[in-house]
Amino acid sequence: MSILKKALIITSIASPNEVLKAHAQGAKANNIDFIVIGDTKSPATFELDGCRFLSIEDQEALEFRLAKILPKKHYARKNLGYLLAKNHDVIIETDDDNFPYETFWNERKRIQNADVFNNSGWVNVYSFFSKENIWPRGFPLHHLPNKNEPKSIIQNVSCPIQQGLADENPDVDAVYRMTLKLPIKFDQHNSLALGKNAWSPFNSQNTTWFREAFPLLYLPSYCSFRMTDIWRSFIAQRIAWTCDWPVLYHNSTVWQERNDHSLIKDFEDEIPGYLNNETICKKLEDLDLASGERNILANLIRCYEMMTENNYIGKEEMKLVEAFCEDIR
Repeated sequence: MSILKKALIITSIASPNEVLKAHAQGAKANNIDFIVIGDTKSPATFELDGCRFLSIEDQEALEFRLAKILPKKHYARKNLGYLLAKNHDVIIETDDDNFPYETFWNERKRIQNADVFNNSGWVNVYSFFSKENIWPRGFPLHHLPNKNEPKSIIQNVSCPIQQGLADENPDVDAVYRMTLKLPIKFDQHNSLALGKNAWSPFNSQNTTWFREAFPLLYLPSYCSFRMTDIWRSFIAQRIAWTCDWPVLYHNSTVWQERNDHSLIKDFEDEIPGYLNNETICKKLEDLDLASGERNILANLIRCYEMMTENNYIGKEEMKLVEAFCEDIR
């Protein structure tokens, strides 16, 4: 069996910290290309064995169309890392405050054994990995009382998008952080695969993408920082349905020692999600999208047209999406 060519992508303004060092060491040991995308506040010098660091100047020198127009001081600079890795078989992404477990370096497999959900509406995936009252950031709060059971027996499914959980300080919203307990270590559970008409947000904190799904990596810039990866996940799920791809959620392979955040600022930045996430997904469901992998880029543009037409995302986004689509081909 051939070994997949993999890249690990992080965007960071930090100097090489213990997390980045751990990822550089693991990537080097496992023959993974490690790319760190900097921003305007990144250190003037960044030296880390096993890592390719790109400053703003390095990024602007890239031949990608997106590199010339992508806003600075934004998490979506990560898009340039995806483009640099577009000829790999697998892209793995995480953040500079997530330490890898040894299992993080396991070989990625597209075919997974999972509990499959179809036509299940909103599924709180965290509830299967913990007995605590916990939910992922981006999950509509009024659906929390709902309980979902696997629709079918365990099956082998092909999942080119795979979300891993994070222990200790998992990806939860500001409402959770201000009212409930942390840290949390998730229980071990069989993976979940969400197919057509089953929704759950996923993030950019511990996510694996196989090549056919690379166009769905695109992170929007003209929206709240706390919604950029969440709204990406909803668009990715909707387009995945057109390809008969379920999205996989699996046991934790990282733990987070979270960077400093203002919880009130996080709450403010999450308000567009609290108010609109369910409506956004309903509008995505209602779109008439073409089936098959050959239509992914056209479907991506159509989804962002819907997002900008309804003012969830600024209209300036469209030139970025179009540039990304041109660059990722």
